[in-house]
Amino acid sequence: MEVFQNLDPLLRMFWFIALPASAIFIVQTIMTFIGADASDGLNADFDGDMSGGDAPFQLFSLRNLVNFLLGFGWTGVSCFRSIENKTILLFVAVIVGIVFVFMFFVIIRQIQKLAEDNSFKLSSTLNKTADVYLAIPEKKSGKGKIMISINGSYHELDAMTENERIPTGAVVKIVKIENSDILIVELI
Repeated sequence: MEVFQNLDPLLRMFWFIALPASAIFIVQTIMTFIGADASDGLNADFDGDMSGGDAPFQLFSLRNLVNFLLGFGWTGVSCFRSIENKTILLFVAVIVGIVFVFMFFVIIRQIQKLAEDNSFKLSSTLNKTADVYLAIPEKKSGKGKIMISINGSYHELDAMTENERIPTGAVVKIVKIENSDILIVELI
């Protein structure tokens, strides 16, 4: 600690911000990669709707504070000797801290673009072809079953027809959905 005692007070402040922020950043990064990071940070100490709709994270969070302090502290340490005016140095450090938060926001947005929704929706079967698994009775007098592949997985679904009976093994086209769970099909 004797090394820090001989430093300029402003440079000492930058070091005391940069080192703990770096340590917390490293811990957060490790926790993120091992899956222990369950949320974006701490809750704010004031009331207000901070959900932001489509915003990927809250503006006031521990993670964003650490990102800001990381940019602020290391900019102050690295530019202390090259920028003589301390007011300009503080201004540059604040700007770089804000840029760090913005860069984190951009990275999170790009990562979210990689997300894929593979949940099965019955509406995704419309106008697709399927194989009859269990014969379908004529004119909606009963239900049969079809097998259809959607997004690489097979689904066995209830089906009816408005026309003549469709035998097992036939290929059908799904024309509409009835009662939100029964497919209406026709023979191809």
